[in-house]
Amino acid sequence: MEALRIISITLTVLFILSFSYRFIYMFIRMFAGKKYTQQGKENRFAVLIAARNERNVVGQLIDSINKQDYPRELIDIYVVADNCTDDTADVARQHGATVYERFDKEHVSKGFALQYLTTHMREDGHMDYDGYFILDADNLLDTHYISAMNNAFSTDKEIVIGYRTAKNYSDNWVSAAYGIYFIYESEFANRPRDMLGSSCFLSGTGCLFSQKFIDECSGGVWSWTGLTEDLECTTVILKKGYKVAYCTDAVLYDEQPTSFAASIKQRIRWVRGYLSAIGKNLKGLFSRLLKKGGFAVFDFLMNFAPLALFVLNALADIARYTVQIVNGTNALSILAQVGISLAGIYGGLFVMALVVLVFEWKRIRCPWAKKIAYSLLFPVFMYSYLIVYVGIFSKQKGWEQTEHKAGVTIDELNN
Repeated sequence: MEALRIISITLTVLFILSFSYRFIYMFIRMFAGKKYTQQGKENRFAVLIAARNERNVVGQLIDSINKQDYPRELIDIYVVADNCTDDTADVARQHGATVYERFDKEHVSKGFALQYLTTHMREDGHMDYDGYFILDADNLLDTHYISAMNNAFSTDKEIVIGYRTAKNYSDNWVSAAYGIYFIYESEFANRPRDMLGSSCFLSGTGCLFSQKFIDECSGGVWSWTGLTEDLECTTVILKKGYKVAYCTDAVLYDEQPTSFAASIKQRIRWVRGYLSAIGKNLKGLFSRLLKKGGFAVFDFLMNFAPLALFVLNALADIARYTVQIVNGTNALSILAQVGISLAGIYGGLFVMALVVLVFEWKRIRCPWAKKIAYSLLFPVFMYSYLIVYVGIFSKQKGWEQTEHKAGVTIDELNN
């Protein structure tokens, strides 16, 4: 019994320590900012889009690219229609993209699709751009997105990411929770990292890579094909000593799950992919810890630590409370302890959501009443990582696609 109490206290202390430096990030974001001003150089970009049965959304993404305030002649759009059973390829062509079709049921993931696309682009002489955007078919770009990214990229940056939020924030509490989380990561984690000269981390979509990085770290084509290709690529970025810059003015919207069950499946894949990426590159990451850029590696390794420690602490508490019940402790007393613990964690997570709302209110596309209501449910979304961490031990099913249905245009979203 005493041992379980000590374990619980130790895990609680470690949880607080593992997350404490993030409060410094939040403080920096509240009182300072960094923006990239307009640069003279206009770079030539390729936009790479992996799409699997995305006829409902891919046309709207391409239209938002065509409406950019950046010179259109400097942007080429490439779509890989990956194992499609609908007319995604035809829709993409009708909207002005160059399309490659891929059919491979054995190697299934966004990473494999991008590898196929860049390999064929290279064979056809199309891998000669200044930079490459990696987007998902369900994304929408703010009109100034590419101009803002170019401003950052032109300051000798090799990799840049932008501001990510949910285009279907107002659908329900699940999509809103994703929106809060990604806005928090963008503004209260990546923005302070960039201001401090550290490296940001890739997050699924909205990434811009230089030709130099693709050539030096990926052999001239996309080579990361795991469950979470973004995290796999991030480990290489950190090992090689590269930095990912952040551009707050480059706003990207993407569709988030509205189903709680789909959310659990997706986050199980994320955690598995993170652990796999760490496992494959652990030696190189620890080697970088002792060199320039070592803090970014520590930051990356700590990215999932608070959640993991929270889950372990919850399991330790469950074991401790079970022993107390067996030994005759009053059940109401135990419920009171549980209630106090949950209330404390709930309060901290709600403050996190509230800070996001206060500072990013105008950029959240959602009625004000829903903004407030959904922020109250954000802690519940984070609590559900208990299910996620248990779920990573379930049978591995590999990469699974998240269905996208929100076929909204950028004009409709802005209105």
